[in-house]
Amino acid sequence: MTLLTHDRYCDEVAHQVALLRSVVTSGADLSGPVPTCPDWSLEDLVRHLGGALRWVEFIVRTRAEEEVPEERVPGLAGPGTRGDAAVLDAWLAESGEQVVTALREAGPDTKVWGWAGILDSGFWARRATHEITVHRADATLAAGLPFEVAPEVAADAIDEWLQIVEYVQRTAPHDTVGELRGPGRSIHLHATDTGPGLNAEWLIELTEEGVTWRRGHEKATVALRGPLTSVLLAFYRRLPLDSPELEVLGERDLLEFWLERATFG
Repeated sequence: MTLLTHDRYCDEVAHQVALLRSVVTSGADLSGPVPTCPDWSLEDLVRHLGGALRWVEFIVRTRAEEEVPEERVPGLAGPGTRGDAAVLDAWLAESGEQVVTALREAGPDTKVWGWAGILDSGFWARRATHEITVHRADATLAAGLPFEVAPEVAADAIDEWLQIVEYVQRTAPHDTVGELRGPGRSIHLHATDTGPGLNAEWLIELTEEGVTWRRGHEKATVALRGPLTSVLLAFYRRLPLDSPELEVLGERDLLEFWLERATFG
């Protein structure tokens, strides 16, 4: 189940690409480091995202039934010239246009390969939305620019992350998320700046069988409280738990244990 419609995901991918392009053309140093992705420069990050969008576009457009090797995707590596913001921006714009066109034409129910057990184009619209949203946060942090995201998009990103944890625990028992088990431990995420209609609170329980979660306000072993965007970024390890806008109540070690192990993606 998702919070957003397929059309909204497509709109959001286009919107996020436009916002990322504004970072590329802001005058930021493309060779500068990305603190939250320390192996990448800002240009590396943008190339990763543009390439990922082209990979998704190819999978959806060709109705791929199995994983597509990156070398089969035209233009995935990006322009040959490095350090040219205008050239990089044009390539990113084209990447965004291509993937949004493919996703809109496919609709949400076209059968294609997917890596999280959801074999339709709707999975890719959602995954592309949150991939670019969170990595745009990396880009804005690197460029010293503010980051904002619509509340419903931020909440859905947390939902999707928890669903991926569940999937990996079921299908890859030796992954580090396999250590996220109980008994009797739980994490509460609490957005402090949203209305009751969004219900931006989560209870995550670490049981012997694996992670389970649900929306709602309940007591837990540890709670993470703050504005929804800050909770999202902390949950994705983009914002330190000691940030002034965040509050950790209870057994902080459990929250750190979670963040250290839910590291895929």
